[in-house]
Amino acid sequence: MENSSRKDAEAERHPLVFYDGVCGFCQRVVQFIVPRDRSAAFRFVAIQSETGSRLLRRHGIDPAELNTFVLLEQGRVYTRSTAGLRVLRRLDGAWPLLYAFIVVPRPLRDLVYRWIATNRYRFFGKSDSCLLPPSEVRERFLDT
Repeated sequence: MENSSRKDAEAERHPLVFYDGVCGFCQRVVQFIVPRDRSAAFRFVAIQSETGSRLLRRHGIDPAELNTFVLLEQGRVYTRSTAGLRVLRRLDGAWPLLYAFIVVPRPLRDLVYRWIATNRYRFFGKSDSCLLPPSEVRERFLDT
């Protein structure tokens, strides 16, 4: 129980990105975020992991029904395009400029998001296992 308490505390202190651990696109998104988050603000957890499932359920989300990008930030859950834009605004470089798309109505943003999400396995494949992060960033992953 001590280990899950530590993981829960870590999830409360840092924005937490939930990702589909078997989705090639989702793994690439995580691999995109890590080097652009030089302050190491984000933590990551696979939806399929025990920790990921428990934290999602705690916030009223059924992990078995999840087909979206989820960000848990300061106790609030963000999904789909809103989650993606909130991540971009915290990255290094010019990426925060894309947060300007938050003014586009969410249904329109999410229409594009849903198209990508629906086709993600077809476009980027599916893996038999979750991403194994490099040792230098492994402590940022709650399910390793």
